[in-house]
Amino acid sequence: MTIAIERRSKTRQPAPELDVERVRRDFPALEQTVNGKPLVYLDNAASAQKPRAVVDAVARAYVEGYANVHRGVHALSQQATAAYEGAREIGRRFLGAAEAREIVFVRGSTEAINLVAQSFVRPRLNRGDEILITHMEHHSNIVPWQMLCAARGARLKVVPIDDDGALDLGAYERLLGPRTAIVSLVHVSNALGTINPVRELVALARERGIPTLIDGAQAAPHTAIDVGRLGCDFYTISGHKVFGPTGIGLLYGRAELLASMPPYQGGGEMIRSVSFDRTEYAEPPHKFEAGTPHIVGAIGLGVALEYVESLGIDAIDAYEHELLAYATERLAALPRLRLIGTAGQKAAVVSFVVDGVHAHDVGTILDHEGVAVRAGHHCAQPVMERFGVAATTRASFAFYNTRDEVDRLVAGVERVLEVFS
Repeated sequence: MTIAIERRSKTRQPAPELDVERVRRDFPALEQTVNGKPLVYLDNAASAQKPRAVVDAVARAYVEGYANVHRGVHALSQQATAAYEGAREIGRRFLGAAEAREIVFVRGSTEAINLVAQSFVRPRLNRGDEILITHMEHHSNIVPWQMLCAARGARLKVVPIDDDGALDLGAYERLLGPRTAIVSLVHVSNALGTINPVRELVALARERGIPTLIDGAQAAPHTAIDVGRLGCDFYTISGHKVFGPTGIGLLYGRAELLASMPPYQGGGEMIRSVSFDRTEYAEPPHKFEAGTPHIVGAIGLGVALEYVESLGIDAIDAYEHELLAYATERLAALPRLRLIGTAGQKAAVVSFVVDGVHAHDVGTILDHEGVAVRAGHHCAQPVMERFGVAATTRASFAFYNTRDEVDRLVAGVERVLEVFS
């Protein structure tokens, strides 16, 4: 069986080569052993490992320069504030936003989607309106919209996917209608690896005056993002998936939209003045950052994004594409193994099922071999239902993974086939 993985761009110039062995030395976690064997970490779609630069920056921020931000006149507070706002500027650059005020710090993509749902969509949503998502969404881009639809009497519409895991573009265009309040869709599927043609999808929505939100949690580690070029109204990323700390992420929003939105939460930091009669809110982005923020998380995220930039996103993209093609070819050749998600445009994710073996058993045997993968529904149960499976085994790659590690994965699956022969 041969599965073709297409090139992302036929006109892209050759990317510089990635020195993977040097990169691996930047990640202390990769040096450990599991069950007496060198760790092969292939669970990057769930959460990526952290480079030493991020670990050191987080430690340094707590030890040498920790204080609350924005409110203090003393040196440590000003130092922390500069580092925190500096990370916002790095986020702006990474996402291609026009201004730093378009970047809101959040806990991750989940909070970002909830913020947009409650602050932007809810006040504009009427009974009978529609919210459009796709069949490949993570639960974080399903449940908030279900909750909102139930509260406002709106309807959730879902764009179908084909047997390869690619979006039905014709159905998408047909589902865009006069009652569509927002389109919210994933850039890269966490369960399938499918890369959606976001620029084209956004353009179709914009032609009809429909706002768009793109969940970029899985895209940020793998491919270049330019929100200006994409044309979307909102874009989200999660820090822990792009080699940064947990509990931190970014929401990009068009400046004029953020300015029109009410605060998501109330408290300190997000105000201009407070009295018992009335409160005046701060301008975006601070209007959406109530309370003491995850200061050190933001600093660590900034360092993580700079680390990715230092490697070169084109080099990462090219290397991971070759790794994905190799893994796909080797796994597809195994008996009793079925790949789930074979779209031509994919990020470095391979999901599969082994006939007669539960995904959890596959994951357990692989763990005994020192190979860390994810087994389950991947917070994408509608995807599992679409393909008629309860769960899949998912190997998700990063730029620090190697062909030798793919071979270790394949050898582990061959061990599964022996045990369950």
